[in-house]
Amino acid sequence: MADKRPTPITTFYRDHPDGPDGADKDLFGRVANTNRRGFMRNMGLAAVSTLVGAAIPFHRNMPGGLIPAALADTSIMDGKTGLTLLNDRPLNAETPAHFLDDDVTPNERHFVRNNGLPPTDMNAQDWTLTIDGLVDTPLTLSVADLKRDFEVVSKRLVIECGGNGRAMFSPPARGNQWTYGAVGCSEWTGVRLSDVLRAAGVNPAAIYTAHEGADIHLSGKADKMPLSRGMPIEKAMDDANLIAFGQNGGDIHPMNGAPLRLVVPGWPGSCSQKWLTRIWLRDQVHDGAKMTGTSYRVPRYPVAPGTKVPRADFEIIEAMPVKSLITAPENGARPGQRNLEVRGHAWAGDTVVSAVDISFDFGATWQKTELSPAPNTGAWQRWKTDIELPEAGYYEIWARATDANGVMQPFAIDWNPKGYLNNSFHRVAVTVT
Repeated sequence: MADKRPTPITTFYRDHPDGPDGADKDLFGRVANTNRRGFMRNMGLAAVSTLVGAAIPFHRNMPGGLIPAALADTSIMDGKTGLTLLNDRPLNAETPAHFLDDDVTPNERHFVRNNGLPPTDMNAQDWTLTIDGLVDTPLTLSVADLKRDFEVVSKRLVIECGGNGRAMFSPPARGNQWTYGAVGCSEWTGVRLSDVLRAAGVNPAAIYTAHEGADIHLSGKADKMPLSRGMPIEKAMDDANLIAFGQNGGDIHPMNGAPLRLVVPGWPGSCSQKWLTRIWLRDQVHDGAKMTGTSYRVPRYPVAPGTKVPRADFEIIEAMPVKSLITAPENGARPGQRNLEVRGHAWAGDTVVSAVDISFDFGATWQKTELSPAPNTGAWQRWKTDIELPEAGYYEIWARATDANGVMQPFAIDWNPKGYLNNSFHRVAVTVT
């Protein structure tokens, strides 16, 4: 077999003539189902060789469930570079912290969180959005209608997965083992969600939104949705929320929800429905996919690690907690000098960050940083400072942010069964040689 570049998984699925079921059958030997976990399981050698771009001489030694290292860097995903693949079905990938140093997260560095399979058709020309439910005038809007009939705005807005930081829980919580990189702050272009809802006329009985997208359930069943979440009507009417059709001056990346998505800064990324096709207003808390049970919920009270919590004692996550990220120096850096610039970003749910401090002596002392204001509501804030390490050796740089209400990041948070809302200090190791 001639050597060639690995084939992006997304390209394979997009170009397969039989759609996702046929692609699954060719890759895995049968139509995949929700019980299949692990990339290699039931996958033919020829299909794996095709994806990695070469024959695999020692394929008999490959353990079941292995994701080949050639595919672990999601450059195999068209238009994405440097991300770390966490799961292949559904596709989920995070961004190493040092690749998040830009004030505006580039498309190729924005993390990917999927709950199902991407839609097979993302043609913006034919896309429509329905606004219905408890409204005075139901609307069906094309992307062109949105651009023509409403004010178009661009904003830098943070999207963060509710499970960002899950990998640091002990005992482990089930789900994608995000470390720090399930977050990004691209510049999104679109129209205000509140403007569109006002145009439809919000019925006084409406208390909650319900969102739907065009993504496909992992089972392939058309009557099942992988994700359909919502938010209180008061949050939906916040002018920071966008129905977005652009990302960083161009189209939205397909894996980030092209051609149309919600962007709801400050709340879990699951509220920012991708591949958006419908928003309907309800007179009850939405009960769609991933809105009930323990999905995107935490216990109402602290629990001991490993505790089994009754479902009735969980509450829906709303605003995300204050958090900071060190983007330079890179974790594991070995600088040849003791003077370093330390920098990163901080954000705080529905409020702003008032201070970021760092420590390099394991929290014995703290140094204030220079903190910039957010360019707009919903964006993260840049912070930076210079430090002088006293001598050669191993150091850890810790960062902690404090929000406008005086709430400070903790060294560690209470355990919860689903591994949500981990806003413990970000720490990076530095060895001065």
